[in-house]
Amino acid sequence: MKLNFSFKGKIYRFCLVLVCLLILFSQSDVPNFKALPMDINQDQMIIEELRLKVPAEAKAVWLNAEKAIWEPWLSSKDGFLGRELLWNKEKEEALVLVTWKSKKLWKNIPISEVNIIQEKFEDNVKTTLNVEENPFKLIYEGELDKQE
Repeated sequence: MKLNFSFKGKIYRFCLVLVCLLILFSQSDVPNFKALPMDINQDQMIIEELRLKVPAEAKAVWLNAEKAIWEPWLSSKDGFLGRELLWNKEKEEALVLVTWKSKKLWKNIPISEVNIIQEKFEDNVKTTLNVEENPFKLIYEGELDKQE
């Protein structure tokens, strides 16, 4: 009789643990279980988004450096479709939207190459403004997917 009671206790504890686990997993909203992998959209058009601090007194220098340095380089890249340069007067912020044929083509550009162009851009700006460091600080960088 004692053996039978011990076996019932073990079954009871096992069932209790099982019920608790089921409740725990059913209540948790773990995004990783439901998330799709980010690389499924590698061949869809994507927009690179950059926000920069651009003071009003340096806006013309920023535009000229963008057109002289970044524009020719970007135009030579496979997958580059175009870009927009926007400026918010109140915030003194620039928004750069670069449209790429696909994320794969965009991300295949070596970061070392991007860094060389960025250095040329900063040298151009520092020389033109006669300053020691780049006044156009990056605030945000991200990407936008084209919605249909």
